[in-house]
Amino acid sequence: MTHSTRDKILIAAATMLGEDPTARLSVRAVATRAGVSTGSLRHFFPTQRALIDEVVARLHEVDLPDDPMQDLTRTPSERLVACLQLVLSQVGTGEQARNHWGSLYNAYVASPASEDDSHVFLALEQFAVHRVVRWLAALHDEGALAPGELEHHARFLLTVVNGLLTERALPGDLARLEFEERTLTTAASAILRRLP
Repeated sequence: MTHSTRDKILIAAATMLGEDPTARLSVRAVATRAGVSTGSLRHFFPTQRALIDEVVARLHEVDLPDDPMQDLTRTPSERLVACLQLVLSQVGTGEQARNHWGSLYNAYVASPASEDDSHVFLALEQFAVHRVVRWLAALHDEGALAPGELEHHARFLLTVVNGLLTERALPGDLARLEFEERTLTTAASAILRRLP
């Protein structure tokens, strides 16, 4: 299957963000990765912000293969916990988790982020919220979700996940892994409707 130049650019940028969410999507780096000229990239995406917005918009449309939320043989809590574990698994453990956390710290905390870098971070954060909202919407449609705004519930769950991601980067991370599922189950129970 051949891709258009525009698609090649989007695939390259999405791949770079997938490999490193703190990647600097410079025109030159993305064009090189896509195998196109910088002029071609600028033709389709005049600014870095336009490129980021399009990449994230496309990510919103992607369905996860083997999405745990679709497994109706499991309880709502089990499915939600499995979805959150999927988010955690993308970071890994040990050195991989430390590298991920260090990259985020260096890109967004150690020094003020540029306007473009802030835009990338906020776009990726909104994508994460959107993904969790989609899972919660399925639970809401089933009547399994407690009252409240979906985005509020999603941000609460992502705060818990971010805490667990930080723990994975700290010494003793493997000893804490056994507590992750219990922590996620506790968080899930806070937003799920208590069934009689």
